[in-house]
Amino acid sequence: MKAGLTRKAAAITAAGILAAVGFSGVLSAQLPDRLDDQLRAIFERGEYTAETVGQTAWLDDGRRYTALTRGQQRDLVAYDTETGRSELLVAAKSLALKGTDKPLPIAGYSWSPDRSRLLIFTNTRKVWRQNTRGDYYVLTRASGALKKLGAGAPEASLMFAKFSPDGRRVAYVRAENIYVEDLSTGRITPLTKDGGGDVINGTSDWVNEEEFSIRDGFRWSPDGRAIAYWQFNTSGVSRFTLINDTDALYPKTTVYPYPKPGTTNSAVRVGIVPSAGGATTWVKTPGAPRDFYIPRIDWVDVGTLVLQHMNRLQNTNDVLLADRATGNVRRVLRDQSRAWVEEMDEVVWLRPKGTPAGRATEFVWLSEKDGWRHAYAVPRDGGRERLLTKFDGDVAAIDAVDTAGGRLYFTASPGKSTERYLHMARLDGDGASQRVTPQDQPGTHTYNISPDGRWAMHTWSRFDVVPRTDIVSLPDHRSVRTLVDNAALAKKIAAIVSPPVEFLKVDVGGGVTLDGYMLKPRRFDASRKHPVLVHVYGEPAGTTVNDRWGSSGMLFHRALTDEGFIVVSFDNRGTPALKGADWRKVVYGAVGELSAKEQAAAIRALGAERPYVDLSRVAVWGWSGGGSNTLNAMFRYPDVYKAGISVAPVPDQRLYDTIYQERYMGLPDQNAKGYLAGSPINFAEGLKGRLLVVHGSGDDNVHYQGTERLINRLVALGKTFDVMVYPNRTHGISEGSGTLLHVYRLVARYLLEHVPHDGQP
Repeated sequence: MKAGLTRKAAAITAAGILAAVGFSGVLSAQLPDRLDDQLRAIFERGEYTAETVGQTAWLDDGRRYTALTRGQQRDLVAYDTETGRSELLVAAKSLALKGTDKPLPIAGYSWSPDRSRLLIFTNTRKVWRQNTRGDYYVLTRASGALKKLGAGAPEASLMFAKFSPDGRRVAYVRAENIYVEDLSTGRITPLTKDGGGDVINGTSDWVNEEEFSIRDGFRWSPDGRAIAYWQFNTSGVSRFTLINDTDALYPKTTVYPYPKPGTTNSAVRVGIVPSAGGATTWVKTPGAPRDFYIPRIDWVDVGTLVLQHMNRLQNTNDVLLADRATGNVRRVLRDQSRAWVEEMDEVVWLRPKGTPAGRATEFVWLSEKDGWRHAYAVPRDGGRERLLTKFDGDVAAIDAVDTAGGRLYFTASPGKSTERYLHMARLDGDGASQRVTPQDQPGTHTYNISPDGRWAMHTWSRFDVVPRTDIVSLPDHRSVRTLVDNAALAKKIAAIVSPPVEFLKVDVGGGVTLDGYMLKPRRFDASRKHPVLVHVYGEPAGTTVNDRWGSSGMLFHRALTDEGFIVVSFDNRGTPALKGADWRKVVYGAVGELSAKEQAAAIRALGAERPYVDLSRVAVWGWSGGGSNTLNAMFRYPDVYKAGISVAPVPDQRLYDTIYQERYMGLPDQNAKGYLAGSPINFAEGLKGRLLVVHGSGDDNVHYQGTERLINRLVALGKTFDVMVYPNRTHGISEGSGTLLHVYRLVARYLLEHVPHDGQP
């Protein structure tokens, strides 16, 4: 502390310290009864949860599919896709262990290729945010025998179990090694033995799991004689420590490798090992294994593996074909950008009829090289690429390839990035792309297309219209059966979603127009001024302005409109909207700076256009990247925002992980100014309004460390602010009874306490 600190400054600093450890009586107001009851209905009682079809699996190339029946009796039933005729395949009672009449709860299931056996995943445990481990059982349908896999393994310790192509064996990961179990003999063969400690086989380290979604880390070869797998070596990666202060008399710690921007990454490589056991053949990828990423692997045919191989800056992605016998590779495609490139979720191979053993001659690739994200057919053995999607717009995703029909199905929404529709293009590249989703069905459409391309499970929703799922034929999109209509939920929310959401466009200057939405109070009065809550995300990982069912988040915002608030949200440039590569990548090297500028410009422009928007009463809130942008908004534009709630933010970009932060910002030593300008902690002196920062101390993703550093900075500046810490909760702050409800009640109370409102719907 500086000598000569004034008594007033000392008092302000002390207030900041008190705020940093809790509310200290700051929030004294209680929620109105109607709002509190609505939040309980949403987050405690689950009264507005939409019904879904659940896990399904296509059978007989799409002529049938399986699904679990609802209710306590979870039978596994096969349905004729067109008629809905059902056949009981596995009764729930057949999944009861000896000595009990209680069936195993099914967290996931898969069939052997001939459907003589069923693999069941149960008794699951969470591993970080996405991965789970648990127990696996195999049911042999003919005999009714139910066998647990991994004899002698600890409870709930197996991951990613998969049948071999002939259905006679199952491979799985346990304790970072890969095993194959023979279902007839029970023999278990370890394929790797060096897993544990620094070495991870068959799954991934934290950062690759989080950012590239590498979870299931091995692939059976088509002939079942080999398995390809990822191996990560985390030696040299700095460790992060999470501290659990509450579950025991003394603190417990969790230590795990977590690379931060500019620091050492894990070494990654891909091996091919005989499924009967033996030596691994390592794929000979070029470059140092710590300077590259391998976000995807898969088999092309029995002798060839395909890999996506990205440099550390993630502005180059090479498609490599690897020889199974030697591990030698050759490059068949290089996708590159001055900013960053995206990995393909799956390399889709085209296998024309008449080729030997269905040999793939081309693959489908998404590239932004012409300014739009388009699909191309790329020859396996060299030659000119063929543009498949001929329209001015972005492909959001590849849905399916119908080789027999010569069609590529993909999701896009040219000219209206808030929606999603199914489109179709010819595989030979002739003709223009066509929309398949009917023109009279605005909103968001998703499709689970059958292997033969004739059928799809089609789910359709809008922002405040509940999802419904039906079976449609393709390509005519004829609805043949409704699977889920959510009619009861639609009736329940009818009064809540009035007036309907308004989608809008806001001109922020410089020829830039942002998409936005607005929710108004049920008894909206355009002659009065209303306080406004801005919901923000604003980073390259997601959008908020989407015409699809808003679920609990939308209902929370609707509940706030009943207290007199208008709720709005805007997607600034740099978010992954379907508006072209320039829109998305203009933010490169400047994440945080541009978003804050455009968000502030958007609310100002809206206020100038709509006189009922009260620019003297504007609040902002967001979670994760939205929490970061809330801080940027409060610090950089203090005269715009009077209050902010920042949940699980990244105050300093140098504290997040390598893959995400370096993808959009480059390396810190090459873009020091960008990291400085994009990190809200460096602008904390601008804070004027009321700020609440919320974080879970057990957040393994966005570390509480960043919030602690922000607290220190605000204290040093003598700022008044509030903090709420949830002990041992992770990034979603949902663990423990009542936690999620508590978070949303907290956000609502803070808003009502610090933004004047009339409380009239």
